[in-house]
Amino acid sequence: MLARHGSHDEVGLVLSGRSEIPLNQAGRGEAEQLAEKLRQVPLAAIHSSPRRRAWETAAIVAARHDLSVTVVDALDEIDFGEWTGSRFDALAADPRWTLWNDARASARTPGGEDMAGVVGRAVDHIAGVPDGTLCVSHCDIIRGVVAHYLGLDLDRLLAFDVDPASLTTLALHSSSGGRVVALNERAA
Repeated sequence: MLARHGSHDEVGLVLSGRSEIPLNQAGRGEAEQLAEKLRQVPLAAIHSSPRRRAWETAAIVAARHDLSVTVVDALDEIDFGEWTGSRFDALAADPRWTLWNDARASARTPGGEDMAGVVGRAVDHIAGVPDGTLCVSHCDIIRGVVAHYLGLDLDRLLAFDVDPASLTTLALHSSSGGRVVALNERAA
């Protein structure tokens, strides 16, 4: 299971990247709703991106299951390099931003990561977790993993949404890779 972290004050406004922005009040409420949605689901483990907003979301779910949170670098947000902390309205004027969003399969963030490497690290981790593991990460990480298992080109990454505190469920198989069981389920 993949969950996106809850909302924070920069969602939709700023490319937060690897900043340490915390959940806001709405985000904590979303995480509580996610925890309630998962209350009856037996979780084997909870893994989280090291970013504060992801870890806080994971901790709220973990408290309901009497589990600890394992921080996993492979689930970390994309390193957006020099774009980290930029407002989306300012990025819209940057032709490199347009290229990044149109050609995720080949473009690279300035001074940061490329999408293929990001997806590779996340998929490698997720493929090895036990059944019943919740992985709390970030929008584009989850999009990339879903694209991988659906066989979509990374250029199609923006064709579907992954909302704050939403749940995406995968069924992984050693012989056939896996399939997407549910995408972007909201608790409320």
